[in-house]
Amino acid sequence: MAILLPAAASAGFAEFGIEGMGVVSTRDSEVRASVSPDGRRIVWGSTNRKGGAGGWDLWQARLTEGRWSDPQPLAVNSTANDFDPLLSADGKWLYFFSNREGGFGGDDLYRVAIDADGGFGRPENLGPGVNGKGDEWAPTPSRDGQRLLFASDGFGGAGRHDLLVAHWDGKAFVDPQPVPGVNTAADEFDAAWVGDGKTIVYAQSDDVEKQPIRLLVAHCDGKAYAGSAPWTLSFNTADGYTLGPVLDADKPGEMLVSGSAKAPKAGGMDIYRVRAPNAVGKNGCT
Repeated sequence: MAILLPAAASAGFAEFGIEGMGVVSTRDSEVRASVSPDGRRIVWGSTNRKGGAGGWDLWQARLTEGRWSDPQPLAVNSTANDFDPLLSADGKWLYFFSNREGGFGGDDLYRVAIDADGGFGRPENLGPGVNGKGDEWAPTPSRDGQRLLFASDGFGGAGRHDLLVAHWDGKAFVDPQPVPGVNTAADEFDAAWVGDGKTIVYAQSDDVEKQPIRLLVAHCDGKAYAGSAPWTLSFNTADGYTLGPVLDADKPGEMLVSGSAKAPKAGGMDIYRVRAPNAVGKNGCT
């Protein structure tokens, strides 16, 4: 499933290797992968990969004899962009964003139920509580499903894309509030909680459409995330593109991230497996 990084590249870092060479990570660009709680399925986003519905599509593979195999586009894909997948901690839902027709504007957040046989139901828009006229990205439900972490440029805030948290009111996710301590005039997006929110990993770029993207780590001081600093991965450089952190639901001490290491390398953006940062912060930021 993973090919180890050369010792010189991995020494001193928590990097395990590329994920699914030729199956998950290919000559195309793959971004934001998520593993099911039972460890048997992986889903990810891919740009213009042959066999998809068009544009950005969602793909999945199954675990066979310890390796990912049989990559297939998901039936929920549209001819529009479908991206940023994440499987819920209970394995019952797949979250993603799409700019398909019928939304509230731009990229909207969706989810689709996962059937008992592993199939998918009909995608449902998460509604105006978290979808505005702008772009919403990277939906990340909390482990208990009661909070939704996401990025948006449509709810005001510090500027460009900000990280927000909404809560489940019994019918929908509503009342998005800024994640304390992380939002700036730059783009903040693609966030993952570690230790149920004691620590956060997120992507930041001065302009996500034109400028490099880097992953930062911050720890909750009881009220806000503090001490944001670049994550010490060999390929998480100031001039690179590293994003899409997602905890492995089957191995919560590990995380999948998207980036472009010098080696091993499959194509544009690849999926890499790394050790998750230690959750050394406090409660109180979610």
